[in-house]
Amino acid sequence: MSGALPQGACDCHCHVFGPAARFPYAEPRSYTPGDAPFEAYLALLDRLGFDRGVLVQPSAYGRDNRAMLDALTRAPTRLRGVAVGGAELDTPTLKLWHAAGVRGLRANEFRRDGKPYYQNGVTLKEIEPLLPFMADLGWHLQLWIDARDLPELLPALAHVNVPVVVDHMGRMEHHHGTNHPGFQALLRGVGEGRLWSKLSGTYRLGATPPDYAEAWPFHAALVAANPHNLVWGTDWPHPRPESPVSDTARLLKVFLDWTTPDDHRQPILVDNPSRLYDFQTPKR
Repeated sequence: MSGALPQGACDCHCHVFGPAARFPYAEPRSYTPGDAPFEAYLALLDRLGFDRGVLVQPSAYGRDNRAMLDALTRAPTRLRGVAVGGAELDTPTLKLWHAAGVRGLRANEFRRDGKPYYQNGVTLKEIEPLLPFMADLGWHLQLWIDARDLPELLPALAHVNVPVVVDHMGRMEHHHGTNHPGFQALLRGVGEGRLWSKLSGTYRLGATPPDYAEAWPFHAALVAANPHNLVWGTDWPHPRPESPVSDTARLLKVFLDWTTPDDHRQPILVDNPSRLYDFQTPKR
């Protein structure tokens, strides 16, 4: 790993699971994770050198955000959250979540053969009525989608009045290539500042560990398009991985090796997360 992380570095995509006895998983669900509780995540941040982290509500919990909200209240200056919910939410609930540290809602448009790939997801259509409240709170929309389906969704996204953050570089299998119209749509959106992307989940593109070299062209293209609309995350504890994960520290090393010159690391790891998740930007 090339040097220490900059002050205020943020892991912008992770999950907490369990303890299952206290926070039981949704029924039904697409997968059953092992316990990866709050204490284990803070230990990971300390070990890797991150000052901050962003918890993303996983589909194994559906709309039951209690495990994430509990973690946020236990580390309010260090953690932020992205929740899952739709028509059942009202303004008082959103305000309570905001006070706890939530800064966005996650829309799940990830499909295979036209059908939802994960159970318990909330679609963009269900979140759309909440967008005015989200805008008032300074929240964003996190979008879980295969980039091949992004062009079809762009007309609906044109009416979204909050930042839109696309998960895991568009989570498209690497063999489709960076010239695929879906990834090109993501590149244009990031380049023009209309979209954000997470540079996380290299292994979710079907790349080969431990170096995940097949994912590098996607990473490089996004950084070249606009490093000021990108963030990075560990995706710990790597639920339901599409390719084997060597270890989280290795994923960070790959990111640092790929993110050159070094001055791109400051916006991606510190400045952009500070804006997106409402952290105070550290003084340099």
